Formats: sequence, C-alpha cells, structure tokens
Amino acid sequence: MTRLDYGQFLLSSQVNYTLTYFADHARKWSHDTINRYLRRDRVTPRLLWDNVKTEVIPHERGYLLFDDTVLDKRYSREIEPARRQWSGNAKGVIEGIGVVTCVYVNPALDRFWIIDYRIFAPDTDGKTKLRHVEEMLKHTVAHKRVEGEDGSPRPLPFGTVLMDAWYATMPLWKQIERLGKLYYCPVRANRQVSLGPGQGYERVDALSVPAEGALVHLKGMPKGHQVKLFRLVLSSERTEYVVTNDVTQSSSKAAREECAVRWKIEQLHREVKQTTGIAQCQCRKERAQRNHVGCALLVWVRLKSLAAEVGTTVYALKRGLLSDYMVTQLRNPSIRMTLA
Repeated sequence: MTRLDYGQFLLSSQVNYTLTYFADHARKWSHDTINRYLRRDRVTPRLLWDNVKTEVIPHERGYLLFDDTVLDKRYSREIEPARRQWSGNAKGVIEGIGVVTCVYVNPALDRFWIIDYRIFAPDTDGKTKLRHVEEMLKHTVAHKRVEGEDGSPRPLPFGTVLMDAWYATMPLWKQIERLGKLYYCPVRANRQVSLGPGQGYERVDALSVPAEGALVHLKGMPKGHQVKLFRLVLSSERTEYVVTNDVTQSSSKAAREECAVRWKIEQLHREVKQTTGIAQCQCRKERAQRNHVGCALLVWVRLKSLAAEVGTTVYALKRGLLSDYMVTQLRNPSIRMTLA
C-alpha cells in the first residue's frame, strides 16, 4: 500500500474517513495493513511543497498568511498528539491536534495555495505555535523557489505578512521588518500603547483613533519604534484594532482591505476539513496522525488545482463524484421503491 492509495481513499470518500471504512470497501487491504502503512510512512511539509510549487503563480505583491486550526478530537481517546487547546471554531478549550499553516496569496488572481504547515506538538518537539510560524517564515525566504520568467529558480516573492492576534509579538514583527516586509496584525483590546514620548500607556480600546490611523508605540517594543494603529468597525458587535509597520498607510478602508486577505486562510481550513476528512482519523500513534494530516492536505491541493482548471469549487468537485452513482441507481436501483 502507498500514500497514493491512501490519498485516493480520502479524495473519493464522502462522509466516512476511518480505516475500518476504507478496509471494508477496498477489500485489497485489511485494517491492520492500512494502519501499518500510516505508522511507517513519512509524509512531510517538504512533500507538500514539492507538489504545490508548480501550481503557485507568484506575484511581486503576494501575501504570506499564518494561522492555526484545531482538529477536534473531543470524542477520541489516547491519541498521542492531541492536547487541550483553544479552538476558535468550538469557542472554547477542547482536546485536539493543532495544525499551523502557511498560505500564499496572489492578489491579482485572487487565488491562494497552502505552501507549508506544522503540527503543534510541544510535548514532542518543545516548540510553540509562534516558533513554528517564525521557522516557516524563515524557511520560505531561504528555501522556497519558484520558476522565474527566464525559467530559472527565484525566491518566492511577497510583500506583506498577515497573521492573527495570537501572533502579535515583538520577535515575529522584528523578524518581518528585518526581511523588509510589511505586516498587518490585529491586537487585543487590552494591548498597552503610547501616543508619543512622555505620554503614558493606555489600552488601545480607550484611544480615540482617527480614520487615517494613529502613530503609536506598543509597550515592549524598542524605544522610538512606532507603528500605525487603525480601528476597524467590522460589525455592530465587533471592532478590530490593527497595527502595521506601513506608517505611510493613511486609510482605514485600505487597511481593512489588506486585513480582509487574511480570511483566505480561514477558507483553507474550512475547505480542508469539509472535503478531506483531515480531522476524522482515529489512529492513536503520532506518526500515523502526522501522515494522515499530510495526505489530507495533499488531497486538498489536488482538489483545488482541478477546481481552478474547470472553474468550480472544491465542494462541487467532491460532490460531483456522486453523480455517476445517482445516474446508475436511478436507471437500475439496487434497492427498489414499492408502494402498497
């Protein structure tokens, strides 16, 4: 059995992604055979990049997005990489596997690709989610290459980095600034800022921020370091405070448009969960879970590529696999309807 076989199962199955279901329908392999495959293979983020790099269409003003999602394991027992952590989807702390993802966006085409990911397993590697993001950013700049206009490899171009408030930290911002890149990042309402030298610190939600933004100094940042702060009213119940090192930015509308690109990564998380069964593996061993996650992301890459070719969505493409079944059943039903 190979990863191609396992990937084909994840791509073809509609609702059930367990090894038992796979074995019951494949017949060629037993449950134990499939389980042994997952425990011995090594599907890595490098393999994901090898499969997606020819699909990526670079843009000089491209975006790098970072965020994490939690694979819900509340109803599973003794799964090694699962741990209690905050889930935005569940709006609480649950047992789950954290996956930190990196997405590349071409703003001109309004298309995006997952180019890297990490499994959050601090008990195994001692790394925080922030450390994973820092390493993925460094690895992208140093090692990810795409084909240039002359056919030679060149660094993947991007100009702006977007992330969630969870990653609003000085080390990451300084790393981005050293690369000469811009960032837009929401901060929590209780973040302490100062409007200038000699002025005290206060919460961002206590400030009166003009539409063109305000230059502020965040507590904990180097002396004299300023960023632009914007207050974005997203709805009657939600206001977001965003900081950027683009101090020339003077439009709240433009800042909102920049931040809106970040939702592409939320789209990725939603699509991969709903079309690949990434959260539904019940294997206990960490290696098996890592391989399942890697294979699921490879399946999403394949679905996304095909969807772009035919001008449809990954949902329509996945559900379209049932069309032949429906045609066959309507012509020659396996179970016939009867009436008294």
